[in-house]
Amino acid sequence: MKRFWAIAVLLVALVSLPNLQAAEKQYAAGRIVNVEKKSRERVLYYLVNTPVTQDDPYYEVLLQQDNWRYLSEYTPRHAADSFPDDWKPSTEVQMKLADKHHMFVKGPGGLELQLTVVKRIPAPPEMDAPKAAPVQK
Repeated sequence: MKRFWAIAVLLVALVSLPNLQAAEKQYAAGRIVNVEKKSRERVLYYLVNTPVTQDDPYYEVLLQQDNWRYLSEYTPRHAADSFPDDWKPSTEVQMKLADKHHMFVKGPGGLELQLTVVKRIPAPPEMDAPKAAPVQK
């Protein structure tokens, strides 16, 4: 009888195993709202109680997907590296949120960058021209 229950539990586990795998999130359409180059000052070492610093550049990117805006940061590997030139405001991109603090963005050239999400903001309603009210008789 114990063997029967052991086999039954094993079969149920094998049948439900594919359902336990998490589905990978898919890319969705989004657009770049703003890109700004900024820098952080980092202390390298102290020389006679005087800090020797270096400026580390990073890019602050504001992206919009549906009704949400994501304020994110991209830090290049080397200080001389720059943000892709074709990634300008109002450029359509493909976005995928990996988790709460990271996202992957594919640009028009197929280049994929990993960005760090700093803040998630509700997008303001679009300011369209006011619609004419229907005429009532």
